[in-house]
Amino acid sequence: MLDLVLSSIDRGVLTLTFNRPDRLNAWTDAMGRRYFDLLAEAEKDPEVRVIVVTGAGRGFCAGADFQTLNAIQDGSYAEEPDPRPHTFPTTVGKPVIAAVNGACAGLGMVHALVCDLVFTAAEAKWTTAFARRGLIAEYGLSWILPRLIGQGRAMDLLLSGRTFTGAEAAGLGLAARSVPGENLLEEVAAYARELAVHSSPASMSVMKRQIWGDWNTTLEAAETAARRLMADSFGRPDFAEGVASFLERREPRFPPL
Repeated sequence: MLDLVLSSIDRGVLTLTFNRPDRLNAWTDAMGRRYFDLLAEAEKDPEVRVIVVTGAGRGFCAGADFQTLNAIQDGSYAEEPDPRPHTFPTTVGKPVIAAVNGACAGLGMVHALVCDLVFTAAEAKWTTAFARRGLIAEYGLSWILPRLIGQGRAMDLLLSGRTFTGAEAAGLGLAARSVPGENLLEEVAAYARELAVHSSPASMSVMKRQIWGDWNTTLEAAETAARRLMADSFGRPDFAEGVASFLERREPRFPPL
């Protein structure tokens, strides 16, 4: 099971790679459990400042494994699902960046969009797929999609289940960047290292909570909370180091989270 998700770290950037390339990294309970365990470990590891998630081979994640779907259909499914929700990556206090290198379908698309940022190969194939399998907008996708791209576009992608490219995904607003596939991991790694070196871990953690949490509140409440959080930030060593490094024209030495 340890090989279902590969893990490597370089200069503060942890890369997690779904590792079922023969199945386009289709999701299984075992793979998901390992992925969530590694995210939980990364949150506690002071060496990890940024997390990148990608897939081995030609796919990012092609959705739920069809063996699982068949077992659910015929009543033979006996696995014990992980109790952590599929939105678990949003609760991790470090930035999580999806590098969508290939097929990104159904549950795989959910897992791309519950990351904090998405970079995609321009030629990667995306699809919600649910309507074409007799399913519904799973695991909060009906909440996420309209907030990212608007109701009309969300309806299009969900009702049609059509396949679209990474280039279109970026144009719609699902991905921050679309790049040629051969350059994807290099560009994501460079961006992630920039965050690891120049951005305060404490600041990134608080801002991540603000972004995901403030979708559920009013502008007035968000502004009130931000004033309290700003006052807290003035007392952290990150603030002193951020100012000092700017004045001294050097890279910051922010403490780990």
